[in-house]
Amino acid sequence: MDSREKVLTRRRRKPADTADLAAALSEAQHGDEDAFRVLYRSVQPALLRYLRVLVGEDAEDVASEAWLQIVRDLTSFRGDVDGFRGWATTIARHRAMDHLRRQRRRPIVTGPVEDLADRSGPEETAESAVNAVATDAALALIGRLPRDQAEAVLLRVVVGLDVKGAARLLGKRPGAVRTAAYRGLRKLAEYFDCPG
Repeated sequence: MDSREKVLTRRRRKPADTADLAAALSEAQHGDEDAFRVLYRSVQPALLRYLRVLVGEDAEDVASEAWLQIVRDLTSFRGDVDGFRGWATTIARHRAMDHLRRQRRRPIVTGPVEDLADRSGPEETAESAVNAVATDAALALIGRLPRDQAEAVLLRVVVGLDVKGAARLLGKRPGAVRTAAYRGLRKLAEYFDCPG
């Protein structure tokens, strides 16, 4: 694996193996809060990175709306862990598209930075800062791609969906998603070869 692939896949670690997540999914569907927490911690980081490219700074708000629907409809979900990941991403994408439509209809009002509360993160280490910068840099590069390529790369590399799942989510043929992801990754390689 070369350095370009490492940057894109570094944060794609799974906190639990598939068997643990499958058990957590089943238990969460029956109301187990601890099991839901395991699912959330497994899916949320990739989902948030995906949404950050789609809606920018509003990613956390959109993710919150998505999780509200996921919690509400969890008992009706049928499928395995990969299916859950795709289902959750589909819900998040729908919430992101709704958010973007609302933004186009309503002007954005911004206030001074001083009005924001002083919020510190739960961890303040050099490693988390370096990881955040690397992740933000990778997401910024992905955000420079044409939208279809960016979404294909995000769904395949960041979220970890297979081609069929990504195609189903985007409403495209698997070949179109495969091609868009390939073109996007080639374009990212060009960005790495020609920094700036």
